[in-house]
Amino acid sequence: MNTQTYKNLLLAILLLTWMPFSRAQEMKNTKNDPASHHEVPDDPYMAPSVNLGTPIKGYKSVNSSIFTTQVNVDENGYNIPDDAANEPSIAVDPTNPARMVIGWRQFDNIGSNFRQAGNGFTTDGGNTWTFHEVINQGIFRSDPVLDADANGTIFYNSLTSDGSTYTCQVYRSNDGGVNWDDGVEAKGGDKQWMVVDKTDGVGAGNIYSFWTVFYSSCYPGFFTRSTDGGDFYQNCETVQGFPYWGTMAVGPDGELYTVGSGEDEGVVVSKSTTAQNPAYVVSWDLAEQVYLDGHLTSQAPVNPGGLLGQADIGVDMSEGPGRGNVYVLSSVERATGGDPADVMFSKSMDGGVSWSLIPVKINDDPENDNYQWFGTMSVSPDGRIDVVWLDTRDAPPGTYLSALYYSYSTDEGETWSTNQRLSELFDPHVGWPQQNKMGDYFDMRSDETSAHLAWANTLNGEQDVYYSRITPTYIGIDDADHKSNSLSLSCYPNPFIDRTTIRYILPKETFVTLDILNLYGQVVETLVAATQQQGIQTIQYRPSDLKTGYYYGRLTVGTTKSVISLIKTR
Repeated sequence: MNTQTYKNLLLAILLLTWMPFSRAQEMKNTKNDPASHHEVPDDPYMAPSVNLGTPIKGYKSVNSSIFTTQVNVDENGYNIPDDAANEPSIAVDPTNPARMVIGWRQFDNIGSNFRQAGNGFTTDGGNTWTFHEVINQGIFRSDPVLDADANGTIFYNSLTSDGSTYTCQVYRSNDGGVNWDDGVEAKGGDKQWMVVDKTDGVGAGNIYSFWTVFYSSCYPGFFTRSTDGGDFYQNCETVQGFPYWGTMAVGPDGELYTVGSGEDEGVVVSKSTTAQNPAYVVSWDLAEQVYLDGHLTSQAPVNPGGLLGQADIGVDMSEGPGRGNVYVLSSVERATGGDPADVMFSKSMDGGVSWSLIPVKINDDPENDNYQWFGTMSVSPDGRIDVVWLDTRDAPPGTYLSALYYSYSTDEGETWSTNQRLSELFDPHVGWPQQNKMGDYFDMRSDETSAHLAWANTLNGEQDVYYSRITPTYIGIDDADHKSNSLSLSCYPNPFIDRTTIRYILPKETFVTLDILNLYGQVVETLVAATQQQGIQTIQYRPSDLKTGYYYGRLTVGTTKSVISLIKTR
């Protein structure tokens, strides 16, 4: 080898070696600089207020589309005054879906931005919540991310920092969030996300996490995995495409996807099929730019100190025609039209290789000056795609009052339900705990019947964390005025093949009869004949020998009857 050839080879090696660093530096100089937004402990801890005043019950609301209740309440269900809570994440126990855990950034006193690892649990499907203490009391903690494995163990990934160094610990609970272990060092950094493989493949139980490269415990690495159930987290690695401000998902064959803000107008999706195998070094199959006609951003007037939301990724795990589809959604500042924030959606039908040429705008408002922010997505086991966001379309001029909105798709994102407003307007600028933001993200999990949302709002005049159970718009008697004293008999899906969910609201505890009738008014089957409690009731109807045709569902409560049509196909 001559001298010039040797020099050329050496130069090539140096370029390859330094490419990740130069790519990271390029990201740092972009308009939406991930290095400009990070978690630091600015204030010392401040104890809860002693001026408690008259106790006020935690906020709760119910109608045919959504049940909402405050999570960060005291042992008697009362609001805790002068505190704040935001940036929630939710985990559902797959072995017992009535058990859920929500984690959040807990500020014991709004006079200080010192935050801790708040957490609450439910054992009754979200109707009531218990918040008894933070994890690692007195320790600065932020960016909570929760998930569960297939056996029901709950994992809580939490960032801590001294202002210059960053690291994460992952805590485990084997009793639905009642108790937590001492935590395991999990590398990590700012804006980390985590996902647990719940498939039954070689990667079952694997835990994956990635974060922003600039605030990392192991720069230039910003990804780790555990292949032993969370006892140990491996050395850090880079992710192809350098995503940030995003989430993760596992596909039906154990493949791992990450999504985050990318270098162009949109986001980048990275995929690994080797991460699931403990015997393999993690490598990345692809890093594809997804066009959303916009980019993720921070410091917008509606949430001045935070993001407009992170990028969400979800995979269809159903046995239907959409199995394996990959979906991406985010609130983005639009590149065309000048809209400050729209909820944009794209999909891939070939494992992330190619994506929609034209993204779909989920919010259906005609104006281009509203903020649709904190867009959040989840995919149900039967393939339904649920999307929520905060929306200023109904706000008086000159304000940023926001309401929760919802839309869903049952045809792999081809068409979407009409946007539905699910909450009252609230002011996101009140209750700031020495931080002018309401966090950076919401989190949601979906099942066949509902979407389970962990979110923050100020419906009670201060910043708190809430759980909402959202039910898709059912075919039936719609209580459009949202009166909780309506029976609101409904069902979804309808028509149905092998199952449907019948749903109604009881204004009080009472004896209920729910019958299935044929077209002649004859009772085919009685599903309920019992006393039931006040509130939302759901019945999973799986007829074993019902023939294809038209039927009725009849709900009888005292002298009141409600009837809906049911269509059984195939």
